[in-house]
Amino acid sequence: MAEVNSELNELFAPPGKDLPEALVNELEAIMRLHSIDAQEMFYKWESYSIKMGAENSTLDLKTARDFKKDLQDSLEKDVRSKNHARQADKRVVGATPRAAANSDVFGMLDGLVAHTPRPAANNTNGTVKRKSNFETPGSEVNKTHAASSPGEFKTPNDANATLINFADRAKKAEIEHTINSHIELPSNEEAPLAPRFEIKARTDMAKFAYKTMAMKLSEASEVLDDRIDEFIDILTESGTVSRDSIGNPTNQSTSEIVTVGRIASDSSEGRLNQSSLVLETSRRTGRGLRVPLRTGNLPEYAFFPGKIVALRGTNASGDYFTVSDIIPLPVQVEAASRPDEVDALNSRLSGPMDDNAAPLTIISAAGPYTTDSDLDFSTLSTLLETAQAIHADAIILLGPFLDAEHPLIRTGSYPPPPSAPGSESPTLADLFRQHISTKIAAFTSANPACHVVLVPSLRDAVSRHAAWPQDRLPKKELGLPAKRVHAVTHPMTLSMNEFLVGMNSLDVFDMIRREECVGGRAKATNIMERAPRAVIEQRTFCPIVPPTARENMTAVGEVKENYTGDEVREQFRPVGAMLDTSYVKLGEFSGAKPDMLIQPSVLPPFARVVENVLVINPGSMAKRKAYGTYARITVMPRELTEEERENASTVPNKIFERARVDIVRI
Repeated sequence: MAEVNSELNELFAPPGKDLPEALVNELEAIMRLHSIDAQEMFYKWESYSIKMGAENSTLDLKTARDFKKDLQDSLEKDVRSKNHARQADKRVVGATPRAAANSDVFGMLDGLVAHTPRPAANNTNGTVKRKSNFETPGSEVNKTHAASSPGEFKTPNDANATLINFADRAKKAEIEHTINSHIELPSNEEAPLAPRFEIKARTDMAKFAYKTMAMKLSEASEVLDDRIDEFIDILTESGTVSRDSIGNPTNQSTSEIVTVGRIASDSSEGRLNQSSLVLETSRRTGRGLRVPLRTGNLPEYAFFPGKIVALRGTNASGDYFTVSDIIPLPVQVEAASRPDEVDALNSRLSGPMDDNAAPLTIISAAGPYTTDSDLDFSTLSTLLETAQAIHADAIILLGPFLDAEHPLIRTGSYPPPPSAPGSESPTLADLFRQHISTKIAAFTSANPACHVVLVPSLRDAVSRHAAWPQDRLPKKELGLPAKRVHAVTHPMTLSMNEFLVGMNSLDVFDMIRREECVGGRAKATNIMERAPRAVIEQRTFCPIVPPTARENMTAVGEVKENYTGDEVREQFRPVGAMLDTSYVKLGEFSGAKPDMLIQPSVLPPFARVVENVLVINPGSMAKRKAYGTYARITVMPRELTEEERENASTVPNKIFERARVDIVRI
């Protein structure tokens, strides 16, 4: 019992505090009721906190009982759905289906062509009988066949949903978290007359326009193999290990060697654990073979699929590699600038009434930008109003903008935008132009000195590039302004004046949390430090290969509607990572690690310094039933010392020392 109490305090208690006895008893009751351990209950609690929003994420006796009731409701729903499935299996199976005279074989293409209503199910004479009225197909058609024409606008039927009016939201503009609070917020009483940011792409965006769904296994294998060899070169060139000490871990030998490879699992199913750990070698060092790992002698470790590691140990039996030490990987150098460049950039930061360089203000936010109940995008309007009020110098918006997982988008039940009232079938581009492009155009017209950066997401319904790395959004088609609006690729590294900003909308932090295997002292490290450190050490925006499978992600929506016959359907799955392994090198850090890493995640919003990189999770602007947060970043000018001016050829940017980050509720 004491061991269980200790584990509960380690997982659920705030740092330096213990849980109250009544709360511990309630959590133990949940574990006994559902036959789960503390770790699994913690994962369920995180999912529950994300679903309910920040207001209900503080663990106390009341929220624990609400959490217990939610688990019980979910269990009852699963039981009912299984009973319904068993009843469906007992139905008498009819004759073998025959294709209609004018249809394809077994109707395999039926419903797959967009904007084509499905033929009547009882049609037997080869002709389609039209109804007397010519209304847009109803929502039942759209639910069963996602490619059909959009139906009438209906609010999703979620009996448990508590709709929150945006105007009545709690804690408006409240600062939830601050880093470097000693830096004062600028007054910015007057708007700058000219742009104070000079933005350049440090990523070759033309390479992102590759053809998707054309991946070859041989190419993907070579890319993964080359990545291992690259880290071998990095380790030897840095002097961390010698080339002679690197050996093949699959060969039986009592001599201690150093090996470099990729962490993988011995099974394609289930989560990575200590028993399933294997090391995948490159063809150059280990003929591409895998060897099981024994990590019992390590004081700490944190592994996930795809992580490149350097291990020291032996393979005395020939059956497994016993690890005695994990060799740290060299971290990339920090970005640096020449002193004359810094002086030239600081001269642009002076205000209209003051010669002193004024701080820069950046606002960063991530989608979704609307709750499941509507498509009004009030959060985006409020964010742009805030940016105008504080005279922001740049706004970084990360997708999804039109979320493919939104109930109204995925069922096609969205209302036509006011700008296209006569259109019987409004397109997603029409919705984007109405709800997003018009707002951004109005903002840039009123604030010509502010840059707006748009980073797409794999969940963006208007994106034609459904793979990571992802191509940019089509500006012209979506009606985005030509000036001061930068539609960039995903991921992206931008040079903003002298410092580098990395941006990635794929939730890598949550995937690492789901897939990692942690042991020893590493368990005491917060995931909000472990995950950013893994990204920085692995030198890529997405170090996890393969990414979390769609079926293992949290299902979109909670309502399971009962259908019979041809209308039986599976629950809607999340979009997932959709990683194109052949092009993962486009997602690697180039040259130097970024000074600032903007990585939205379902983890609690945070800002912290990891390996001298300012890592920011701005959160999302909206959740399913609640509203979220954004990040306000204040960057002070880089002040040079006389010694740096005279002797240094380059100086580090040190953004982590001169930038204040506030996580603010919308």
